[in-house]
Amino acid sequence: MSGRTTHAGDDPHGDESLATAGTSIEAADAAVVLVHGRGATAQSILGFGGEVAGDVALSPAASPPAVRETSGLSLLAPQAAANTWYPNSFLAPVADNEPGRSSGLRAVGRAVKTATAAGISTERIVVAGFSQGACLASEFVARHPTRYGGLAALSGGLIGDSIDVDDYVSHAAAEAEGDAAESLGGTPAFLGCSDVDPHIPEERVHETTTVLEALGADVDERIYEGMGHGINEDETEAVAALIASLS
Repeated sequence: MSGRTTHAGDDPHGDESLATAGTSIEAADAAVVLVHGRGATAQSILGFGGEVAGDVALSPAASPPAVRETSGLSLLAPQAAANTWYPNSFLAPVADNEPGRSSGLRAVGRAVKTATAAGISTERIVVAGFSQGACLASEFVARHPTRYGGLAALSGGLIGDSIDVDDYVSHAAAEAEGDAAESLGGTPAFLGCSDVDPHIPEERVHETTTVLEALGADVDERIYEGMGHGINEDETEAVAALIASLS
């Protein structure tokens, strides 16, 4: 998850497109925001979205994969400039990954706003991502706390060289203007990662769980022995169940 990608401007992802699949956002009653990993694309993670979307049917000939319009589910996937959200490891100091990190968080926010502007409540929106996308997804939910339909962070965690629970809690308290411990309102969160992931230390997954629980999320953390950096069948089924709970 490290590299030398250089982003231009203060908002490098600001002009990138939002890829979609499934029911049109205007007609949908639920949405999944999917955030791709380093070197991948919005189109590619829509494929994963099709796998986990329950009664959503993949069309092998479609690009992006098609989903049945009757599902009532819209898939939304922001695209990163140069297919990379931020240049360095997510364990680097936050400043070292700017402006990509902040621009990426805004891209996720725009996707969520696309759904809410269409009348879908955040309680019916799942934010999900893999690798860099999982880092952005978890960071977005922790920094913009409300009751979401769910969070799925696969092989990722909160961003920065160190994680200060009090920082997230105080930020959430200011955002919620109330009790930070209730700011996520029981949002179900699934965190899956290998114990030997070459990019994601297991401890960072635990730290992410601690922060999310402090903000009131209901966290299901699963660490897989010897998996490496990828998505396994158990994770796929867990995310599918999370999305199915929206119906």
